[in-house]
Order: sequence, then C-alpha cells, then structure tokens
Amino acid sequence: MRRKILICGATGFIGRNLTEHFAALGDWDVHALRWTRDEYACPGVTWHRADLRRVEDVERVVAGCDVIIQAAATTSGAKDILTRPYIHTTDNAVMNSLLLRAAYEAKVRHFVFFSCSIMYPSREKPLAEDDWDAGVPLAPNYFAAGWSKIYIEKMCEFYSRLGVTRHTVIRHSNIYGPYDKFDLERSHVFGATVTKVMTAEDGAIQVWGSGEEARDLLYVDDLVDFVARAIERQNQPYALYNAGAGRAVSVKDLVGKIVAASGRALRIEHDLGKPTIKTSLCLDCRKAESELGWTPRVSLDDGIRRTIAWWRTHVGSEKPH
Repeated sequence: MRRKILICGATGFIGRNLTEHFAALGDWDVHALRWTRDEYACPGVTWHRADLRRVEDVERVVAGCDVIIQAAATTSGAKDILTRPYIHTTDNAVMNSLLLRAAYEAKVRHFVFFSCSIMYPSREKPLAEDDWDAGVPLAPNYFAAGWSKIYIEKMCEFYSRLGVTRHTVIRHSNIYGPYDKFDLERSHVFGATVTKVMTAEDGAIQVWGSGEEARDLLYVDDLVDFVARAIERQNQPYALYNAGAGRAVSVKDLVGKIVAASGRALRIEHDLGKPTIKTSLCLDCRKAESELGWTPRVSLDDGIRRTIAWWRTHVGSEKPH
C-alpha cells in the first residue's frame, strides 16, 4: 500500500519542488495543500484547499496521513519584517500549533518541519546545531521570527516525547533554485539578483553597500534529497539537523558569479550610500552526514547555471512585479 504524504505549502518555492519530487516517484499517495494560490498541473497529485489557521480545516487534511511535510508559512519580504513582523509570528505560531496537535491525534507517523538558521549568530566558522545559545540575543529584526521558529522546534520535541509521531526539524540555510521568488518586492538576495541581472537594460547592476555580507546557499534539489533521506533513515523520535552548503559566499562574489553565468556584459556598481551588514553565516552539517548519509551534491556554480536556465524557460521575458 502506498503511503499518504501531505505537503503543506505546495504552491510555494520549497513546497512545489517537494510535490513534484514525490509525485514523480510514483510510490507515494501525494496530497498537496494550497490556500490563496491556484493549484498547478502535476500528475498523481490530489489537491486540497485549506486555511491552516482553522481547526476544522487542519483536522480535515491531516486525517489518514502517514507523513506530513510542513512547508507552509506566512512569508514576505524585508518591508513586512520591519513594519509588520507580527503577521509572521501570529499566523505561523497558530498554524503550526494546530498541525502538530492534529498530527498527534491522527497518529501520523512522521512530521517534517522547516525551521531556518536566523537564530544563529554571525560567525566565520561553520555553526553546528548546538551552537545556538538561548542566552545570546537574536538580531533585532529577527527577534519575532527567530523565537517563533524556536517555539515550534520545541513543540515538535514535545510531541515527539508522547511516542506517536516522529519529528524532523530542519534548520536550513538560504535555499535557491527553480520556483524561487524572482519578483523584486518579495525575493531574497539570490532571486532578486537573478532578476536584476537578467532584466538589466543599462549595462549595469547595482549592489547595495560593499557586498561583504556572506551567506550559505543550498540548491533546492539538495534540500529535497535531505527530506527524502530523513523520512526513510531517521530512527530517533526527534531530530534537529542543519542543512546547508557548509560554506559562505559574499554577496559581492555571488553577484559576480550570477553575472558570469548569465553571459551578459554587465558592470557591477556598488552604492556605498546604502547599508551593509557585514555578517557571515554558514552551517556545519556533519550530523546530517553521519546520521542520514546526506551531503550537498550541487555546487554553487552548477546551481546558478541550472537556475538561470530554468529562469529563461519559465520566466523569460515576463516583466518582474
């Protein structure tokens, strides 16, 4: 009998990649969850529409599931993080609390939750899972989102102790690749840079500040592989893992790589009047390698080439919003 898997947030960046992956395998009964966005054609997928902030909707979609992948979240760009951070904190705390309770009550076998790495401090050395210190203040702009993630991680650990559902928490780094956000209002640094490079009309691309801040970038296929391995290989009731490339690349170098891969002759200009936050973060993923046999397989250069090829096919001449 095929196992029933529910992918929450199936119309989002990570969720869509996961949905297409598990549907292509053919040995899963794949159920995809959406809310405000339209469903898309994906053979072998059963679609559901639900508001995960409503108890009755959550209980309806969770019933009968063997595995739940929780990739749904209220997300937006830096503007909302600065002006309306409460929308992330409130909605995400509510939907995850309801999902975790419903998963326990429905005796779901495995629950996968996507956390992130924003609770970690800036450091040159790769950070392991136990390098987060509750006594170290989070960056002010990430106070709400960071503590919300930690709260949900602890909720996963709590329910795992009740002995019914296995829980995997993934603290992933910056993910990029097909179906990422490429509009300039909502995209992160990678998606925004690809759009700027591919649509530049004056022979130049502008980088805010000096571009010295550095990020750990993981191609989305490697994250999908991580999830698949966790479902099949995790033995303990609760496990928290880092998932990243294991090294940081500066924004300045990233922009240069994207320009080079695009094949376009563009000048890179730095607006030093704009702010630069000289932070560096990369993840130590040796725990995932040891317990799950997982290591990233897609290099940054290869991932950039793949993403630009996908952008040309699926975004192309569309005007960014």
